[in-house]
Amino acid sequence: MEHLISKIESSLHKGFIDQNKHVSAQFKPKLLTNKAHENVLSTLLQELKTCKTFTFSIAFITEGGLATLKTMLYDLEKKGIKGRILTSTFLSFNQPKMFKELLKLKNVEVRLTSVKGFHSKGYIFEHEDYYSLIVGSSNLTDSALKTNFEWNVFLTSLEEGEVIHHFKNQFEDAWHEGTLLTDEWIAAYAQNYIAAPFIKTNSSNIIEMRTEYLTNTLAESLTIKPNKMQNEALQQIKALRATGAKKGLIISATGTGKTFLSAFDVRNFQPKKMLFIVHREQILKKAMSDYRTILGGNEVDYGILSGNFKEVKARYLFATIQTISSERYLQQFVSNEFDYILIDEVHRAGAQSYQTIFNYFEPEFLLGMTATPERTDNFNIYELFDYNIAYEIRLQAALEEDMLCPFHYFGVTEYEKDGVIIDEVTELQKLVSHERVQHIIKKINYYGFSGDKVRGLMFCSSKEEARQLSDTLNEQGLKTCALTGDHSQNEREEAIKKLTSGELEYILTVDIFNEGIDIPFLNQIVMLRQTQSSIIFIQQLGRGLRKHDSKDYVTIIDFIGNYKNNYLIPIALSGDRSMNKDNVRRRTVNTDYIQGVSTISFEEIAKKRIFEAINNTNLSTLKILKETYSELKNRLGKIPSLLDFMHQESLDPEVIVNYSDNYYSFLIKMKEELPSLTTYELKTLSMFSLELLNGKRIHEILLIDILLKNGSITKCEFIKLVKNFGTYLEEETIQSVENILSLNFFVTVAREKYGNKPLIVLDNDYYKFSDEIAQSLKNENYKKFIEDIIGCALEKNKHYDSTQPFTIYKKYSRKDVCRLLNWESNAEGTLNGGHVKSNTCPIFVNYHKVEDDATVHYMDEFLSNEVFKWCSTKNRKITAKDIAPIVKSDSENTTVHLFVKKHNGEGKDFYYLGNVKVDESSAINDHLIDKGKAYNVVTMNMILEHPVEYNMYHYLVEE
Repeated sequence: MEHLISKIESSLHKGFIDQNKHVSAQFKPKLLTNKAHENVLSTLLQELKTCKTFTFSIAFITEGGLATLKTMLYDLEKKGIKGRILTSTFLSFNQPKMFKELLKLKNVEVRLTSVKGFHSKGYIFEHEDYYSLIVGSSNLTDSALKTNFEWNVFLTSLEEGEVIHHFKNQFEDAWHEGTLLTDEWIAAYAQNYIAAPFIKTNSSNIIEMRTEYLTNTLAESLTIKPNKMQNEALQQIKALRATGAKKGLIISATGTGKTFLSAFDVRNFQPKKMLFIVHREQILKKAMSDYRTILGGNEVDYGILSGNFKEVKARYLFATIQTISSERYLQQFVSNEFDYILIDEVHRAGAQSYQTIFNYFEPEFLLGMTATPERTDNFNIYELFDYNIAYEIRLQAALEEDMLCPFHYFGVTEYEKDGVIIDEVTELQKLVSHERVQHIIKKINYYGFSGDKVRGLMFCSSKEEARQLSDTLNEQGLKTCALTGDHSQNEREEAIKKLTSGELEYILTVDIFNEGIDIPFLNQIVMLRQTQSSIIFIQQLGRGLRKHDSKDYVTIIDFIGNYKNNYLIPIALSGDRSMNKDNVRRRTVNTDYIQGVSTISFEEIAKKRIFEAINNTNLSTLKILKETYSELKNRLGKIPSLLDFMHQESLDPEVIVNYSDNYYSFLIKMKEELPSLTTYELKTLSMFSLELLNGKRIHEILLIDILLKNGSITKCEFIKLVKNFGTYLEEETIQSVENILSLNFFVTVAREKYGNKPLIVLDNDYYKFSDEIAQSLKNENYKKFIEDIIGCALEKNKHYDSTQPFTIYKKYSRKDVCRLLNWESNAEGTLNGGHVKSNTCPIFVNYHKVEDDATVHYMDEFLSNEVFKWCSTKNRKITAKDIAPIVKSDSENTTVHLFVKKHNGEGKDFYYLGNVKVDESSAINDHLIDKGKAYNVVTMNMILEHPVEYNMYHYLVEE
């Protein structure tokens, strides 16, 4: 306790007296605001996750605000953690439906205060030995927690602190005088509720009034103006045509207004005759309506060519691909009949019907539109449009531009019975069993929806599941129907009408609603199947992303079973196509890449299943790599360079070279025909690729880069170059660079793998390439590969702190650490325990060890996010020659570095957690039991210079 008091006193000193005082970040007072990748919500979730109980005193609460906390509150309920919320009816801000959502929180007691003018915004958390408090401007709304300009102070206090004491007393007084929230209270409140004028409501009357107003306004306006995105796109399309291009491709996330964008461009182009092609008649009617809104003109100017309509003489013709590609109708048009042709959902263009259109018509300009140009059949959509991407905006950018309806995604736990979890081969009878249906109903009720009534889509794994599950849900009182590819267009349209009117609550389907259907009022998407591909995942999520007055956000509920493809979920949500497992894990733990008020949350068990899938899946199989490689090659229309992969945010070049040692060998596996390289050249390519491409130290990269440009450089000039770059520099580092590039650092096997000859020599104080490398560089093909590697290394180094050898939370192997600590040779085989050398000591910890015949469960443990208890290897005592220097490291000025990985499934690399100070007084001789036998070990506490941040800490600690 005395240590805790001291830390809090020091933190208050820093916060209110001297900002330069070095203290623990855990208790430091700070201002919480909403900035990029940092918001009030993240701190709120951190405090909830680690507290014993919590108390909120909040005036204004919205359903969206509650949605950001629901997964965390669900996990806390499972752990028996309870809390209280005190709120109000001040200004009629809080809506009746929100109070119903509060009642769903079984571990939270809610009361309504009778205090007049109640406007408080305080969050208090009780921890084991202290309290933390967030107080300021943020109400419990998703915008206040993520995007609004807010000021909140975060403070830490002991129970006897005056501020916390005063807060608790005030809260308790108001709490005891408050009214318990009940169904009866909500019913009475709803009966008399009148929303404040500034509060958005979901009343259908309001929607109709707004629609009527907009219609009248549009009629009075001469034109409708494009939004920011559409303006940018129109300028780029115009610039493309100015180059003489006849074709262009628009890549735009679902819901961003591709149809309106194309109509604006048609208005600019003013064609004599235009053709708009889609794959379903239902879409035609909506597209034609949108075009009339933008283009105006007479009704006779517009026509449909489909199975039911044959209005072929219209100036603006909207046709289904099935009809216009048929010989009977195609021959009614001359090849240049249309000077402007648009093809919607153009990723389908590999089909013969589309090819017929491409081969027959000769328009002045052809525009293709799609949200997902990537293809699993390797058909090259980009080639069809001469590789002209006129404009591109993906999901993350569209959310950032506020073009889409925000979403709250919940990765929830699938049904489990007797330890058996739903998986790919689960029998149909279990998928539609009463128990699973009850589980589904419980989850969709808990996570809810925005709006007056639920209007949802459920994606199932098969037609039969959709049909039987619909029947079973109906038996439980829900109003659902199943729609599959077996149903006619009229049946689909009728179901959508019923969903609109409220006669239906859910449509259950397999994949017919993945694309090309516009149901803006959808407020809940339920995924009851494994993720087959990131493309389909985004298509299905995108069904709910169109903005609509009836909703503030869309709820995405993804039931995560024991599926092998679970690793695709964070890939799809983040858009990260690197196939780097560490990136995928981080995208699961840290979801701050989602812009705006949208959030991504995983229940703890669901999150574990994703981690299991990541660990058990090889993301660098030939099949996966070939698909991703082909996709980028198709996009660029050429063999991509490694740097292209980085610029296009595709495969991580490290994944490529770890698979094939070097990019040349990888391209050979991709069946590319390349000029041959010698065995020595291939070996040196491997060395540059495997040792330097990762960008973990800039010094070697700068030297190779300057030699490629100038041929030589003096040692003095090189040192000046390094200093000008702004990185750290010591004589030992220069010597280390020489050891690496002479291959002296490496063990015999590695030297042989890398060519067994120096790559760089120091001749009369000049650095030069060796004669062998200089000769090889005369081969332009070889030189391009080296330049490509160095280009990637320079890019990757931008993500590292070049002012010091290691960067917090970056990953390093034991070999990397030997190199970056300037050791003269690779001693990775000696680094199982601590190893003190040249006043440095790296500590490597595999946190969750698998207990089997080969592994002992050591007592390594985080005592908090800033204190780590380290356990030595077996048969050690404090006096041992390799342990004593670690124990006395602080007094002997030895720098101790801590590297931790979650478990062996993460591979050879460890997260760098920074320098630690060993608490000498904590070191004790201890013992552990392995197979019934006791072994001597030493344990000691290490104080981290930088307490581990929230997401990383919980990722490492939780099993």
